[in-house]
Amino acid sequence: MKFRWTSVAWSVAYLLLLLSLSTPLLIITTLFMIIPAVVLFTTLSTKQFILHLLPVLLIVSLITPMYLIIVAYFILPALIMGRWYKKRASALSTILAGTITIIGEFLLLLLLGKALFNFDLSSYVNDVLQLVTSPLSDFGSTNPLLSDMSITSEEVRQISYMTVQMIPMTMIVTSFLIAVITHSIVRPILNSMEYAVPRLAPAREWRLPRSFIWYYLLGVVIQLLFSGANSNFMLMISANLLPLLRIGFMIQAIGFFFFVAHEQKWNKIVPILLAVPIILLPPLRIIGIIDLVFPLRELVTKSKR
Repeated sequence: MKFRWTSVAWSVAYLLLLLSLSTPLLIITTLFMIIPAVVLFTTLSTKQFILHLLPVLLIVSLITPMYLIIVAYFILPALIMGRWYKKRASALSTILAGTITIIGEFLLLLLLGKALFNFDLSSYVNDVLQLVTSPLSDFGSTNPLLSDMSITSEEVRQISYMTVQMIPMTMIVTSFLIAVITHSIVRPILNSMEYAVPRLAPAREWRLPRSFIWYYLLGVVIQLLFSGANSNFMLMISANLLPLLRIGFMIQAIGFFFFVAHEQKWNKIVPILLAVPIILLPPLRIIGIIDLVFPLRELVTKSKR
């Protein structure tokens, strides 16, 4: 794409997103942080991209130099996804590339923090929780009517342990969510710029490999065998593997409803309405498990004939 005001507008949008990190909108804007960089890198040459990025970095360095670290963190997945878009790679591989890059960067930061600054994530989480809960404990100890609000050090330690155990799953879900949001917004933008990129497969084609059932059974066995043991590593595996697979089964169930709606020529709003209970009532993910184990979709197709 030749130089035009559209690319300048995206550079300004990138700058505004970075500056918004100092506002209460931080949590929301972080989810959209790599979008402008992806659009710019995909539609511009490398030289043009650098020329658009440099003014943004200069302004950020003058206002809040620490934000350059955040730019460095989010710029790499933006470059990776942009590179995949340029290669016309499939939507799923692009999303996975962005997800893996964000996770890899997080793990690298933890490794560098441990090696260079002796940073201990468990201790940090425990200290933060102690700082947050200590006012509640003090308030409860001075007011007998609110004594139930008091949180003991042992309870804080248990919460801290559970939080650290769930960090891998949280990082995977968050990274995947950022990549999906980025693709969902970037794809129509690139299409409007006459830069067509592949789209995700329709919901009716969403299917997990059947091997996921065995992974789930493995996670259940690990949880049963090590629930009373002192094996932090094995417990961490089950604590993260099982929730991730349950999310996968929910997606499988939603895909099944969209498949049935497509085969039966239902109104497009019907599978959306059916997907809501799946999200709100997690036990309904059993539908996804059944669809994964048994050939339900083939039965639906045959019954139609």
